[in-house]
Amino acid sequence: MKDLGTAFDWRLIGTIDEIPRQGARCVKNGDMTIAVFRTGDDRIFAIEDRCPHKAGPLSQGIVHGGCVTCPLHNWVISLETGAAQGADEGATQTFPIRLDGRDIYLSTTTGA
Repeated sequence: MKDLGTAFDWRLIGTIDEIPRQGARCVKNGDMTIAVFRTGDDRIFAIEDRCPHKAGPLSQGIVHGGCVTCPLHNWVISLETGAAQGADEGATQTFPIRLDGRDIYLSTTTGA
């Protein structure tokens, strides 16, 4: 693995080609599930697969622009910040992602 920086503990989780455009795949991190999203313009984001409203599975939501809409109650969550958009309040945890060519690396290290 190439040196991708020392502030985070990077883990190879797959390639960009394994995630459909405007889709997601899930990665387990202990008891937590992390959803890794690919936008229509090939940006990659990782957030906890849990809506801050009622814990809906964000990985099953609709990806649009830089957001995902929760499939349970239509809350719109920013993929970049994890924050609910519009009048809704709350946030889900985000995780750093690095691309090396087409390989995706995820860090679950907090507090860099």
